[in-house]
Amino acid sequence: MGRVIGVWLLGLGGVAILLTLGIWQMQRLAWKEAILAEITARIAADPVALPVTPDPERDRYLPVALEGRIDPTFVRVLVSQKGIGAGYRIIAALETGAGRRVLVDRGVIPVAATMPAATADDLRVIGNLHWPDERDGFTPENDLAGNLWFARDVAALAAHLEAEPVLVIARELTPPEAAITPLPVGVGNIPNDHLSYAITWFSLAIVWLGMTVFLLWRIRRGLG
Repeated sequence: MGRVIGVWLLGLGGVAILLTLGIWQMQRLAWKEAILAEITARIAADPVALPVTPDPERDRYLPVALEGRIDPTFVRVLVSQKGIGAGYRIIAALETGAGRRVLVDRGVIPVAATMPAATADDLRVIGNLHWPDERDGFTPENDLAGNLWFARDVAALAAHLEAEPVLVIARELTPPEAAITPLPVGVGNIPNDHLSYAITWFSLAIVWLGMTVFLLWRIRRGLG
């Protein structure tokens, strides 16, 4: 009898812990979905004028509209798009009528495409402020000589292109630029794996309960 009680306690205790972890992940899922919904709504809001002193925390994803001349110097940042393949983000400085120079992620071109010349006309940009954190221990160093970058490091881009450390990721360009397709900011690259984690914990709880019942059956039959 003592062995049966011990198995029940171990079994039910393990199931309770696993169910608790699954419920916690479901709560985390609801929290993450609320954050993603808030970010999505912020991204799609009506654009405002570029703040005088944008703040990376306060103004992240802020929709802005600005107009100016694109500097012909640009940086290529390697990017991979799901279902499309590799391409280059094209980032350049835009000088506004007020004399400010800010970074604009104009969009993406295929790797094999020839970069078109920058328009001599004023370009109107509607997009979102962002300070991406794309560099980690596995990111290669930028190839400045070959004009090939592997991460959008706003501070490094600003120093290289002699602009403010402010990046606008375009979602609309007027007039449109030939061969460049805007790649707007979105929430697709923000991880949200809480549902899969919850399913894993709930599945383990079922397995644990099944193993407990099986062990009890063996004990009752005198096999364990």
